[in-house]
Amino acid sequence: MNFNNWLNTLIEEKNINLDEQFEVQGEMGTNFMQYYNVIEAMKTAPAHEQKAIKDMLVRIDFANGDIKHYFRHLAQALAV
Repeated sequence: MNFNNWLNTLIEEKNINLDEQFEVQGEMGTNFMQYYNVIEAMKTAPAHEQKAIKDMLVRIDFANGDIKHYFRHLAQALAV
């Protein structure tokens, strides 16, 4: 299964609302993002980054952690 399909399945299984908005701090101040923005950036990331993201998400999921927390962490790289 390719990364995009795997990620879509994970999002669906975890019942994550892609339209849900959250705040993240960037260099210019507070940014308002949706999980959709982070997911789309993950889908266009280079293969080696996708592998690292997938590995981390599997570890978080296995430990019953909050994958949305990791998505918010990744959003910091997108914030301006």
